[in-house]
Amino acid sequence: MKKNRQALPGRRILFFAVTIFITSCLSFLGCKKDVIPSAEEEIATVAAMAKMKNVDLDLVADGFVSPIGMVPIPDNTGRLVVIDQIGKLWILDANGNKLATPFIDLTSRMQPLNPGFDERGLLGVAFHPEYASNGRLFIYYNAPPRAGGPTPTTTWNNLARFSEFSVSSNPNVVDMSSERTFLEIDDPQGNHNGGSLIFGGDGYLYISIGDGGAANDLAPGHVEDWYAANGGGNGQDVEQNLWGSILRLDMDGAMPYGVPADNPFVGKTGFDEIYAYGFRNPYRMSFDMGGSKRLFVGDAGQVLWEEVSVVEKGGNYGWNVKEGTHCFDAEAPSTIPADCPTVDNFGNRLIDPVIEMMNAANPAPGSVKSLTVIGGHVYRGKDLHGLKGDYLFGSFSRSFAGPQGEIFVAKPSGPGLWPFEKLSLVSFPDHLGAFVKGFGQDLNGEIYVTTSTVLGPSGTTGKVYKIVPAP
Repeated sequence: MKKNRQALPGRRILFFAVTIFITSCLSFLGCKKDVIPSAEEEIATVAAMAKMKNVDLDLVADGFVSPIGMVPIPDNTGRLVVIDQIGKLWILDANGNKLATPFIDLTSRMQPLNPGFDERGLLGVAFHPEYASNGRLFIYYNAPPRAGGPTPTTTWNNLARFSEFSVSSNPNVVDMSSERTFLEIDDPQGNHNGGSLIFGGDGYLYISIGDGGAANDLAPGHVEDWYAANGGGNGQDVEQNLWGSILRLDMDGAMPYGVPADNPFVGKTGFDEIYAYGFRNPYRMSFDMGGSKRLFVGDAGQVLWEEVSVVEKGGNYGWNVKEGTHCFDAEAPSTIPADCPTVDNFGNRLIDPVIEMMNAANPAPGSVKSLTVIGGHVYRGKDLHGLKGDYLFGSFSRSFAGPQGEIFVAKPSGPGLWPFEKLSLVSFPDHLGAFVKGFGQDLNGEIYVTTSTVLGPSGTTGKVYKIVPAP
């Protein structure tokens, strides 16, 4: 009996902890009653949240300009590649040392960047699954524009270029003469470029591309689509251009690339290359290394909502009919229309995100707001037991007031929006004191975050951290 009496306070604490967690979820995150976890799930969630208290960041490398991501080299050497937006890839050796010479330097082939702020640059790299034997890698960067423009009186902003390169006889340097451009798209504006390139477990290359830029998906170069109420937009168009989409290509097929036979628009109306559509700026995306290998995409919002979606083949993710789970009005983006279509002109439903966060400009009350969501990874490493199977992602910053980036963790659940919490870091109790610009995941499933204290691609404050157990 004495033992039972001593156990009661602990049970009360657990009960109150679960109650607080569920209440905050319902109040701030819009969780639906039909996805409230069971008692067992509540206990497991509280236990996992307690383990999250023992997490920190370990500095791996610094001295970068604007590191927007990190990718492992799949050749069993333990090397990592850091993507520096200014046009360089840098190798970190197996001990985390930054090599003196860049793996590739594309600065002379790129459109010059604005040092104060720019969404263009070297945006993504993917290594072929058989890189160890064939030395092939694929890169997305913004080149100078071609002649002409989206209208007779406007010019293109830049040229979105997708190229294949090969490593040289030196495994730490790319052969610059090996560039083979396989896709180029005239870009009407300088923002909303997307930027991720990743290979899926099916061996195909996935590419995320934004809606072409400007705001509200309305500007020269943004076509009319089926939703007349918003004056059209590239996100909902699959017939006139590739903007606002996730592409899926076979880089081992016909030249310049092949198209998988089961892509959703093969043999139908729409570009064969498109895998999913309805995106504004799908800046970062990743495949879960384990579980069901789902594709996660962080899509930057307009002025009210930021979102992360689990992407399926042929899915329409709503923009610009919707922003997050809410209807969107392109002429009044700070208001939420009472209703909007739930399906597109093909009869495909508009799919809601699994994570929704308030944008910093959202006037509604809320304790968690972000300038831009930064898509991350599902944790599949061995060091952070409490985060196994959880999705880690970031906020670029709380606001433009300064570098106030944060890291969040979401617990995958059923239908509706998933609950998420700020990742509590021992050395960074409030925020990182830097802008979160990207994430990375090594071949062991451990996760890294890339930051800079400068808003744009300038300076040398860029750092790469590894998320680790606190000492």
